[in-house]
Amino acid sequence: MGILNVTPDSFYDGSQSNSNESLSSRLQQMINEGADIIDIGGYSSRPGADDISTREEIKRVIPAIEMAKSHAPDLPLSIDTFRAQVANAALDSGVDMVNDISGGQDSLMFQTVADRGVPYVLMHMRGCPQTMTDQTNYENLITEVMKYFVIRIEQLTNLGVKDILVDPGFGFAKSTEQNYVLLKNLGYFKELNIPLLVGLSRKSMIYKTLKTSANEALAGTCVLNAIALMNGASVLRVHDVRAARETVTLFKQTYP
Repeated sequence: MGILNVTPDSFYDGSQSNSNESLSSRLQQMINEGADIIDIGGYSSRPGADDISTREEIKRVIPAIEMAKSHAPDLPLSIDTFRAQVANAALDSGVDMVNDISGGQDSLMFQTVADRGVPYVLMHMRGCPQTMTDQTNYENLITEVMKYFVIRIEQLTNLGVKDILVDPGFGFAKSTEQNYVLLKNLGYFKELNIPLLVGLSRKSMIYKTLKTSANEALAGTCVLNAIALMNGASVLRVHDVRAARETVTLFKQTYP
């Protein structure tokens, strides 16, 4: 899953596309490098990011969706949003799935996904991007994240949602140390019998540990993506599609 951020304040500037030219160039690069899905987001979810209106979010993502459809009409598109209204607008414009970082905090999101009959990525997060760094107090991180998923998966299936992926939410309401506990215990979530999506790409758990920056975190990303694959990840959400493709290829060669 290739990341396409149409925001001015992403934590990694290599993923930003704020003009038609840069948007077109990044899209074509990810397509050429073998992306299976393009995930389009117009609301920055980095810690402390500015809040924007629903209208502004829609204004950002719709042109990107339309351009992606023109570049590769058959390539699946995902909308990265926690707002049901944005999800509906994106689905009307041709998006194929919803990637919700909030796990259904919008009370209309689950019903929207059910009504539209599209795949849904259920991510674990506490709070919102503006408050999540203050919500890292867990008695048992793994069991609490699992309970979160079990409750929401039951709600979704009761509504008739059939295609669900889970994302443990690396970096969302988790400290650096907790992120590594989560990665080490990723295999625990295979008990859900649901595909596991992992978003580790260039995150602070990598560059803070290595004392570098997001721009220098590609090698670390590849290492952690490989560990995630070994622990059961089915989808890698990444900024660098070619590197992820190569990681998957070598993983499959080792574990066919």
